[in-house]
Amino acid sequence: MRGLRWLRPHSLFSASLFSSLRPITYGYGGTPPKAYRKSIFTSNTRYVFTAHSVPPPEWVEPFLNLSDLALKPHQNLQPSPWVHRILSLLDGSSSMESNLDSFCHKFLIKLSPNFVSFVLRSPEIKKSPLLALRFFTWAGKQKKYIHSPDCYVSLIDVLGTNGDIDRVKFVFSELRDMGFLMTHSAANSLIKSFGSLGLVEELLWVWRGMKENGIEPSLFTYNFLVNGLVNSAFMESAERVFEVMEKGRIGPDIVTYNTMIKGYCKVGKTQKAMEKFKDMELRNVTPDKITYVTIIQACYAEGNFDSCLSLYHEMEEKGLEIPSHAYSLVIGGLCKEGKCVEAYAIFENMIMKGCTPNLAICTALIDANAKCGNMGEGMLLYERMKKEGLQPDEVTYGVIVNWLCKSGRVDEALDCFNFCRSNGVAINAVIYCGLIDGLGKAGKVDDAEKLFDEMVNEGCMPDAYCYNALIDAFTKSGKLDEALALFRRMEDEGCDQTVYTYTILISGLFRERKNEEAIKLWDMMIDKGITPTAAAFRALSIGLCLSGKVARACKILDDLAPMGVIPETAFEDMLNVLCKAGRIKEACKLADGIVDRGREIPGRIRSVLLNALRKAGHANLALKLMHSKIGIGYDRMGSVKKRVQFRMLIES
Repeated sequence: MRGLRWLRPHSLFSASLFSSLRPITYGYGGTPPKAYRKSIFTSNTRYVFTAHSVPPPEWVEPFLNLSDLALKPHQNLQPSPWVHRILSLLDGSSSMESNLDSFCHKFLIKLSPNFVSFVLRSPEIKKSPLLALRFFTWAGKQKKYIHSPDCYVSLIDVLGTNGDIDRVKFVFSELRDMGFLMTHSAANSLIKSFGSLGLVEELLWVWRGMKENGIEPSLFTYNFLVNGLVNSAFMESAERVFEVMEKGRIGPDIVTYNTMIKGYCKVGKTQKAMEKFKDMELRNVTPDKITYVTIIQACYAEGNFDSCLSLYHEMEEKGLEIPSHAYSLVIGGLCKEGKCVEAYAIFENMIMKGCTPNLAICTALIDANAKCGNMGEGMLLYERMKKEGLQPDEVTYGVIVNWLCKSGRVDEALDCFNFCRSNGVAINAVIYCGLIDGLGKAGKVDDAEKLFDEMVNEGCMPDAYCYNALIDAFTKSGKLDEALALFRRMEDEGCDQTVYTYTILISGLFRERKNEEAIKLWDMMIDKGITPTAAAFRALSIGLCLSGKVARACKILDDLAPMGVIPETAFEDMLNVLCKAGRIKEACKLADGIVDRGREIPGRIRSVLLNALRKAGHANLALKLMHSKIGIGYDRMGSVKKRVQFRMLIES
């Protein structure tokens, strides 16, 4: 028919919509009947929607051309324009669902399960679990719509990425109740999600589902399975999976080994981790920097700093990139062992290789130098650090204040403290405690007490170390009542009293001749289940020996043995204090008692007593003991052979 042309369907309208339209032809200037609600014109042809001829909504897919889906991966296909339009509506607003309804009604579309699954996996949605859940719920309310297993899997992936364990469990229970057919892609995705969250029960359910459906696991599947078991500390199960990999077609790779090594280190089996590390060479799997750093970190945690250094050298020999964290661990380990020179060598090597040192490394080096007595070197590094733009923090200043106080430079420590206060540096408990301890040891007890009160008023709660520092200052300055009041305050404020707290007070009480109170404090410590140290017993035994209660000290020493506390120098300390106090007779009686009860061999006690006499200035008695058979010789009385007693030193 001349003068007529067909209207090309608009891209936003589906082909099915046009197939339902009825063409009505009019002459030029013709008028359509009123019954028609909406029309689309051509020159002389009009497509008309009647009240009863609106087509049903059409399902839309995430890709324009579905024919190549089996041949091409998704990333090589162009998503449908509908994807962008739907994503733009997912804004999280309160009207989001109604906006989606209006849009789909306007354009006569419904979102297919494939479309919903694809949108849920988009980067925009993956960061918003609540948004994903709302979209999933809305999509499920579409007419004649049923979520596919892929929709559930995609939602679980989003929720799992954001660590929403409770919702993951709920969604998975719904998926499991569907009795869905397990696919390879669904299994991999679920194992990845459950593995990262440590949901072992769900993980193993998927694994069984794979076996039941004859799905062969890939390396990807194995690695995520092992990772999930390791994250949940199911190391024995992870080992069994690893053994299956070793014996099977798909062998473990660097990711598998790193995961197993991480798991062993996590549960404290560093030796097993080292064995796996050595096993890598036999399997021709080359360790990477992650392997080395994981083991270095585990060795550092166990105090095995020599292994840290060896592993560091291996990394250097293999030309692996050494991250700053690895440098921190190795240098920190060397600093803890007091090996400042070696630590400095690695520090300089780090800078030479272009790896910028962090604040933790510099602070560790300053601390190590201070411990080695090289406070000057530490301060030089401190100045160098500031020149290179690395600003010290409260930890660095805490180290500096602490070691200035320990070296008796309290005035410099106060200057550093005031600098921090005036320059907005946070004053932490370490800085306060270091300064309180330094002031106390310098005899400035009143200043130490004022600083303690200031610390409390500033809202910085003192710890046991801080209390102990002030208690020590009080006891040494004769303020025993104040020390005991502070001891009681510790208990009232819920700060645990340590064995060092009791040791300080026991020494102070004996010094003030309050012997019974000191013994009561010792008994209180034992009753509270605080294990005494050698220093604590030394304080008690010295006090008892000086108060003439040597036998009681020996009895308490015997009581400590079942507790696993055996001070190696206990008798030596007691003999030394008795000799120093001029109580030679009591020292000889103690020496005889030690030998007679089989607590020590005579020769060693003789040497200890000899040194104690010499140190106490009793050279004549020391010479007499040295040139006699006392302690080690024997006298024969008829058929009876008796050891020469130590008391013969005084009696003869």
